[in-house]
Amino acid sequence: MANLFNTMKLALSGKGGCGKTTITALFSKILAADGRKVLVVDADPDANLALTLGFPNTDKITPITEMKQLIHERTETTETTAGMFFKMNPRVDDIPESLAVVHEGIKLIHMGTIYKGGGGCACPENVFVRALLSHLMLERDEVVLVDLPAGIEHLGRGTAMGVDMLIVVTDPTPQSVQTLTRVRQLAADLKIRNIAALGNKIRTDDEKQSILNNSPLDVIGFLHFDQNLIQGKIADATPALLDEIKGVVYKIEGILEGEKPDN
Repeated sequence: MANLFNTMKLALSGKGGCGKTTITALFSKILAADGRKVLVVDADPDANLALTLGFPNTDKITPITEMKQLIHERTETTETTAGMFFKMNPRVDDIPESLAVVHEGIKLIHMGTIYKGGGGCACPENVFVRALLSHLMLERDEVVLVDLPAGIEHLGRGTAMGVDMLIVVTDPTPQSVQTLTRVRQLAADLKIRNIAALGNKIRTDDEKQSILNNSPLDVIGFLHFDQNLIQGKIADATPALLDEIKGVVYKIEGILEGEKPDN
């Protein structure tokens, strides 16, 4: 695979159960095997990306939002002042090296839950996590893959500017396809320039056609249902599915290659 984008930034979203986390893990494996430096970010409150990737001792991986002392130090707050005034641009550039866990060449950061209050929670935890996400998207010299919840609320306007592509995973169910519309609207608000749907768990041509007929987004590809992944062990993925994943990565790179100024 050609190393066209060693700093590619991808965010993956989709309804719960659509296979988004498994696909994020498979993307990271394919890209790391190609010699890329890969950092994955689990930003889904129902976090299991580390487990899917086979990281050991996942119960000992502390989410960033639970590192209260670090957050208070960087935002210049205390337990009693956290809801008042705090630093809005905390230092985060050292976090990937100091707090990411590594397994088989893939670095992982578990963001933890971002809490919403009213129109959004301007609390030290949220400010710190958003600053970290923005740094990862805009400053890091590596491939960054972010496993998002369906709502993509983790992405602020500054962070979204660094996303090369938002991929919304959908299975053939109407509920999953319906999620595409909501995410499309949010992505438009954030001015994400590239957004595409990725069909997953496809068993029949009719299911593929149903997604094509009902998706409000361009469909970048389809991945067939793989019985071997029922237990969430990506090492058991069939060669056919891995080829499909590689094909999607090629297509993403082709789209981004077409956007390069010298082309």
